[in-house]
Amino acid sequence: MNQSIDQPGQVRSGEEIALDSLNKYLLSSDPFTSPVAEVGQFPGGYSNLTYLLKTRDGKEYVLRRPPFGAEPIKGGHDVAREYRVLTVIQQAGYSKIPQPILLCDDQGVIGCPFYVMERVPGVILRAQTAAKLSLTANQLRATSKALVDNLVDLHALDLEATGLNQLGKPEGYIERQVEGWHRRYLVAQTDELPVVEQLYRWLTENRPVGNQATLIHNDYKYDNLVLNPDDMSQILAVLD
Repeated sequence: MNQSIDQPGQVRSGEEIALDSLNKYLLSSDPFTSPVAEVGQFPGGYSNLTYLLKTRDGKEYVLRRPPFGAEPIKGGHDVAREYRVLTVIQQAGYSKIPQPILLCDDQGVIGCPFYVMERVPGVILRAQTAAKLSLTANQLRATSKALVDNLVDLHALDLEATGLNQLGKPEGYIERQVEGWHRRYLVAQTDELPVVEQLYRWLTENRPVGNQATLIHNDYKYDNLVLNPDDMSQILAVLD
């Protein structure tokens, strides 16, 4: 196996998965015909936890679930919404994502909602490991160009034609941000700060006219990209 391909480590203490219950569920679902025999956990990540599932017949999948103790239906921990985003993007014809396989919203299986997607083996440039790859300046330049070009491809997806507009509410986005900032300030306010009210009035009066909406990745960076180990300028998949 190529040593540069990103690998999981052992499952962290307290973050284990109920394997018997998971296997019972998976074996009743397509495409699983063999039980999961080994579970690993990928490092990093601040929204949801990511596990590698290896089945007895040698196939590999990735499972995503909310952190233990987190409310599973809010914010970055909404794995059902994460699954829907992947599904809609795939249906829109964008291929550089792991294929979503199944979503389980039955919390009785492993204690929370989760989804399973394909595993895309490749290199992930993490802060702790990137230096060990000894990449040249030309290689890094090519990877950086691919990173930008791929983001352009994401932005170019037609929201209306593909149905991606169902993922959010682009109309009134700027207004919602300004009003939300001000509302949260009022809730947390302890002292009178006239400059904040001045800023709120200025933002309200100078809001730019909204531009055409586009799809964005809110955490687009090197360690959310899977790269081809034989050609680091080729992006195999976008994560998270």
